[in-house]
Amino acid sequence: MYTNLVMPKKKITFWRFIALWIAAKWDKMILWGITKIFALAIAITLGLKKRYRMSHNNGIAGRGKVRIVNNPQFPEHDFFVPGKEFDARVRHAMATFLDDAMKGIRSCSVKFADTDFDSPFDLECNTGEINLFWSAASFLQFAKLRKEQWGVEYVEYYRKYPQGIKGAQEALRKDATSFTNLRYYALTPFLFYGKDKVKRYAKYRVIPFDDIPETGLIDNPSDWDTANQRITPHETRGRNYLKEEYKEHIQKEGAAKYRIQIQTRVANDDDSPEIFNNQIPWDAAIFPWYDLATMEITEILDWKESTLTSFSLNNMPKTLGIIPAKSIYDYNSLNYMRANAEIARKARLLSYKLKGIPGPIPNNDNRNTDVWDPKK
Repeated sequence: MYTNLVMPKKKITFWRFIALWIAAKWDKMILWGITKIFALAIAITLGLKKRYRMSHNNGIAGRGKVRIVNNPQFPEHDFFVPGKEFDARVRHAMATFLDDAMKGIRSCSVKFADTDFDSPFDLECNTGEINLFWSAASFLQFAKLRKEQWGVEYVEYYRKYPQGIKGAQEALRKDATSFTNLRYYALTPFLFYGKDKVKRYAKYRVIPFDDIPETGLIDNPSDWDTANQRITPHETRGRNYLKEEYKEHIQKEGAAKYRIQIQTRVANDDDSPEIFNNQIPWDAAIFPWYDLATMEITEILDWKESTLTSFSLNNMPKTLGIIPAKSIYDYNSLNYMRANAEIARKARLLSYKLKGIPGPIPNNDNRNTDVWDPKK
């Protein structure tokens, strides 16, 4: 006959506590070291040598205004004062490649200031509600296994990480008609300490002001279709067609209009780490998306101003900053890496001073590539 036995909890001895403390410190040191080495490598190979950004090189920026909504439904916050207005900049671009006609991830970066860099609040968003990588460790594999050849990339990565191809299929867009009808997500959560001092987490997205259909969605792509980002044969549109449409849209309509939205959730001691996983969207029925601000972009910046415009996750109040990461496997390590890559931006700006700002990317040059001659 068996009886139910209650096993006593194992006490943590002093030496086990010390071992756990050392292991945690070691994990953080590895994260710090890898982040610094990676940022330095990007600074040298792309910033100083080529005058390139890490990605999203062919972009267009504009200026305008962003205004916090009058009647917020999200928790009160000292920064998001109802009705407060900021100058703003937005930059749209395509990740990795230079060609709007290629299949690719589109971006929308937002700055609550009309400046090249400094601002009280920045957002960096991409199309797709889930990501292709979910931690610093997975991102390093993503970078390692790119193995791009004339517009075909990540074949090996997708084969090794099926969740990565799921993220790509969600994020890639093909034949979008405008940057202004796409939906953009910041994906990895941030801190949110409101006026009530309650610890929360927040996610952000940028959507069209009006409820219009999103274009560029790809229905049921195969694995090969996902890896093959090349332009279709006999493509007649130039590789800047979305940038040209964006200029025309603002000239015709007077402004490109957006809504910035926020999700929040209260932090709990027993939260699963999976709530930080950018491959698992928060249930909008439980954590609704609320309007945070409206934004109107009324003027296009020239190539020089657009090139100088940069964004950083460090441009946030401490009460809205990044969530600390514990290791390269921590889901929050992605934002940690982004926030600690300032040397890459500074190296690129230094290269501009030494060699000049690279010239605009030609509309019709070599297609299916992420390389251009900045001297042209």
